[in-house]
Amino acid sequence: MVDRPHTATTSPETTHHAPDVLLQARNLHKRFRSSDAAIVVLDGLDLTLRPGETLAVVGASGIGKSTLLHILGTLDQPDSGELMFQGEDVLQFGEQRLARFRNRSLGFVFQFHHLLPEFSALENTFMPALIQGLEKGKAVALAIAILDRVGLSARIHHKAADLSGGEQQRVALARALVLKPPLLLADEPTGNLDQHNSDQVHRLLLELNQELGMALVVVTHNTALAACMERQATIVDGRLEYLPLDRLKRNG
Repeated sequence: MVDRPHTATTSPETTHHAPDVLLQARNLHKRFRSSDAAIVVLDGLDLTLRPGETLAVVGASGIGKSTLLHILGTLDQPDSGELMFQGEDVLQFGEQRLARFRNRSLGFVFQFHHLLPEFSALENTFMPALIQGLEKGKAVALAIAILDRVGLSARIHHKAADLSGGEQQRVALARALVLKPPLLLADEPTGNLDQHNSDQVHRLLLELNQELGMALVVVTHNTALAACMERQATIVDGRLEYLPLDRLKRNG
């Protein structure tokens, strides 16, 4: 387990823009419809995240954790509500502008690394920089630097398919952070890893949060990882409910 001083806050979400607010979700609603019913997942959910802040969203499967993360990452759309990022409602962006926003401002790490298996660690990592339009030499330099930071400098030319599970997830983390986005979204980032590799990824997430000043929202069942975040929350009746550490540990 990675230790980190706990500075959780359980204060209610703010309802106005402030200079130190990175992301603010307002009154998010989301339901999924089947042939004979509608399942309400988010029901007026609010969330405020400041630069560099860390938040874990925990709880049972099916309560809407991944749905929330996908909406925060603009991979899914709510039925209604606002998603303000540095003062702009990104839900109003057109598709091209939204794609540029995701590339420049967000990093994603998922339980399954989604690497291209026939590409090297280096090629997988510099791809977001090429998509942004950086010259290849600069993209390669950025990728080499972040791969070195996550401990993979000796493996940069190995194909993703030839890397261990822990190495693949560190490549995925490097790819997410190669452009130093202000927000990293992680969905069960250690769900497929053993304890040793989980601890390595936990430590990297926390160290890179400090070094890069990125905010971090992580969806996880791992209470050790959740306890390292500044705030812990779950989703109850479609809204965020913040948890004190003792309750988090009991639930785990």
